[in-house]
Amino acid sequence: MRMLDLYPAGTRLALGSATFSAEDIVRFAEKFDPQPFHVDAEAAKNYVFGALCASGWHTCACWMRCFIDFWKTETKRLAAEGIVPPRLGPSPGFAELRWLKPVYVSDVVSYSLTSLDSRPLASRPGLILNTGLAEGLNQNGEPVLRFESNILEFVPEDET
Repeated sequence: MRMLDLYPAGTRLALGSATFSAEDIVRFAEKFDPQPFHVDAEAAKNYVFGALCASGWHTCACWMRCFIDFWKTETKRLAAEGIVPPRLGPSPGFAELRWLKPVYVSDVVSYSLTSLDSRPLASRPGLILNTGLAEGLNQNGEPVLRFESNILEFVPEDET
């Protein structure tokens, strides 16, 4: 079964959520984005955000973790129902990445993916490009993250 058959355009999938602790924010930032407003709560007070906040890359990494966890569970569910799950591959990229609002300590971000489009790749027979709107909303329902995600899907030879 193909992604677009399972999730027609406009279908919104709730992927899961992540809670951002001060320890997690600092740990991620020290390794990948060591700017003062991500690694030092006191210094962060003097920056535009006014308090310690998560790196945008941290919020993206949590979206990916939630997507992978969702897909593992969804694959098992489909298989249990006798449905051959789509075989997803890597992402060839994303577009229009926006960090819309800072993610602060104790924020809970709920992630989703809304199916937008699916098309065969003329340049790569046997592959489909699925595009979706990836979003993260904080506990107040405010958007904090948005981007267009692209995911490759491998089409079995007997379906090409």
